[in-house]
Amino acid sequence: MSRPLALQRAQEVLDSGALAATLARRVRYASESEEPQAAPVLRAYLEEEMAASLAPLGFHCRLHENPAAAGLPFLVAERIESAGLPTVLMYAHGDVVRGQAPQWREGLAPWELRIEGERWYGRGTADNKGQHTINLAALEQVIVARQGRLGFNVKLLVETGEEAGSPGLAEFCARERQALAADLFLASDGPRLHAQRPTLFLGSRGALNFELRLQCRERAYHSGNWGGLLANPGIVLAHAVASLVDARGRLLVDALRPREVPAAVRRALADIEVGGGGDDPAIDADWGEPGLTPSERVIGWNSLEVLAMVAGNPAQPVGAIPPGARVFCQLRFVVGTELDAIVPALRAHLDAHGFQAVQIHPGASGAATRLDPQDPWVHWALDSMERSTGKRPALLPNLGGSLPNDIFANTLGLPTLWVPHSYPACAQHAPNEHLLAPVAREGLAIMAGLFWDLGDSAAAVRAARAA
Repeated sequence: MSRPLALQRAQEVLDSGALAATLARRVRYASESEEPQAAPVLRAYLEEEMAASLAPLGFHCRLHENPAAAGLPFLVAERIESAGLPTVLMYAHGDVVRGQAPQWREGLAPWELRIEGERWYGRGTADNKGQHTINLAALEQVIVARQGRLGFNVKLLVETGEEAGSPGLAEFCARERQALAADLFLASDGPRLHAQRPTLFLGSRGALNFELRLQCRERAYHSGNWGGLLANPGIVLAHAVASLVDARGRLLVDALRPREVPAAVRRALADIEVGGGGDDPAIDADWGEPGLTPSERVIGWNSLEVLAMVAGNPAQPVGAIPPGARVFCQLRFVVGTELDAIVPALRAHLDAHGFQAVQIHPGASGAATRLDPQDPWVHWALDSMERSTGKRPALLPNLGGSLPNDIFANTLGLPTLWVPHSYPACAQHAPNEHLLAPVAREGLAIMAGLFWDLGDSAAAVRAARAA
């Protein structure tokens, strides 16, 4: 069978209704990793759904307990044709964010797939059940088209805690480094640049959540009797934040500012336009780092965001000076900013600006990663995607958001390629989450093309990269 026929067979999985039937079955699992009572559902998703679907494709599946988080297990599936063939490691997560059922519009429910025109509604349709369902459907059709022989080995890692911050994933991958060894990492998560444009991204910005706290005294005091005499922690923290980022969103901590946008990144972003979709917000042209394009600001630079601020009781304010205040912040950062250096840099900056009493409490974090845009695997993937779609793919050196890509790139030492099948307005993490059928149909062709081309040329690309 030829490559075009393999792509056609993959798209017929959607046209026939088979893809919707599989996804509907997977959406019914209320696999909310942020809810402790969902642990049996998460395990059932791996055992009853994923392992049962993978075994007929020739995968040997093993369930592993999470070394850091009970109730969030891992599934490792292997399909080994020959020890000498190139090996691809794929990744998926079977967990979803909370369903938020009361907030979905009338006629929709998080645990039921509902199709309305081009939109397939349900929790996980975009993140990540729909995406890994597309990938496995395409892989199955290429296996059939090649009469049972792909010409490469496949390993698949499925976690159940991504939406809870992937606890235990780093420890598990470090422990199972040999079992997860591969030549290439290929997965799907996050959104495309636009619904109409196939997208390839090579890593992700890093992220560090941190909280600034200031406790001035044990209790509140009357603002009329003591105003002007007692330091107000809300005001002090507001100025502490203002020392970190200015009124137009420009990062002011020199140690946390990238030196530049690398030339290779600028070239890759030259034809990338962010936003513009019907459900996208209007971009504030004068927000963020001056002199950069919007794509360079969100993909090639660092940004500091305030996520929440608390002083006193906002729901029922009283005429009193609050005893303490808290600000929840997030730094998104690119390659070149070292995760371990961020908190010391923040501490030194705050101390130098007179905020020694402000405490820093770091939270969830992940390092920044970016595969070289000139890597042979990148050229190979872009060529394959363009052949399959007739469109020039968008190449993002890294995603503006964050994924646990540092574990695959650094801990496992793999070149990482991400091919997303959702789009920016998919309502990911929100009520009314949905998958777009045209994107899914194109995604089936893209992945079938990539799997077909791996069988034809993975060994050559591996050799070129080694050279």
